[in-house]
Amino acid sequence: MLSRFAPAIFVVLWSSGWIVAKIAAMHADPLTFLALRHALAALAFALVAQGAGAAWPASRRLMLHAFICGVLLHGLYLAGLWWAIGQGVPAGLSGIIAGLQPLLTALFAALLLRERLRRLQILGLLLGFIGILLAISPQFSAVRETGLSGSALPLLINLAAMVSATLGTLYQKRHLGGGDLRTIAVWQYLGAVAVTLPLALGFEALRFDATLAAIASMAWSVLCLSMGGVGLMLYLIRRGEVSRTASLLYMMPPLVAVEATLVFGEPMTAPMIAGTVIVVAGVYLVNRSA
Repeated sequence: MLSRFAPAIFVVLWSSGWIVAKIAAMHADPLTFLALRHALAALAFALVAQGAGAAWPASRRLMLHAFICGVLLHGLYLAGLWWAIGQGVPAGLSGIIAGLQPLLTALFAALLLRERLRRLQILGLLLGFIGILLAISPQFSAVRETGLSGSALPLLINLAAMVSATLGTLYQKRHLGGGDLRTIAVWQYLGAVAVTLPLALGFEALRFDATLAAIASMAWSVLCLSMGGVGLMLYLIRRGEVSRTASLLYMMPPLVAVEATLVFGEPMTAPMIAGTVIVVAGVYLVNRSA
C-alpha cells in the first residue's frame, strides 16, 4: 500500500515546503529557521527511533556516511536555495535551475551508479524539463526584460545548491542502502545543523518572532517536511532508482503554482496549466514499470 501511494504523498508534502517557506520568511531569518528546523527534526527522529527500539548505525563509517549525506541533501541544498531567493533570485529562474536536477541526477546515476535508462524514461525526462520551461516561461520573460544585475553570485549559489542536492541523492543511494531510516535520519539532520547553524550565527540576526504563524510553519516543516517528506524520499530512493525519484521533482513547480494560487491568490496562467500536463506525462513515462 505504501509503495503505491508514496510518490503522490511525497509530491504533495514536498511541494508544500515552498508555501511554508514564503510564510516563514515573514517571521524569521531563513538560515536561522533552517538551523532550528534541522535541530528539531534530529531530536524528533531520535525520540521516535528510541521509542520504537530502532537499531542505530552499526559502525562509525555508516554514521559518517549519513552525516555527509545530510550535509549535501539537507544542509547545503536548502541553505543555498533559501539564501539565493532571499537575495533576489526570481522564483521562476530558480525553478528553471531546480528543473535541471532530475536530468542531472539521471545522468550521474547512469555514469556513477550504472543505472540503465530506457528510451521512454529518457523521453519522460526531456518532457518533464520542457514542461518546467513552459510553466515558468512568463516569469522568465519578465526576468529577461528587467535584467539580472547584481544576481550573479546568488545564481551561482542557487546552481551549487541544486548540484548539492543531486550529489546527496546519489550519495544516499550508494552508501546508505542498509540500516534503519529513522536513526540514519538523525545523523543526516545533525549534518544539516553543522552547515546551517554556523551560517546563521555568522550572517544573520537570528530573528524568529515566535508568533503563531512562525510556530505553525516550524511544526509543519519538522513533522510533515523533515520527517514525512524526507522520510518518504529516502524510502523511494532505497526501493528504486534515484532517477525515478528525482523525476518526481518535476512535479513541484507546477504544483506549487496551484497551491500558491489557492493560498496567496497568485495567478494561474495558461503556460502553467499546459506545462503541468506535459510534466505529468513525463513523470509517468519515467516511473512506468518495465
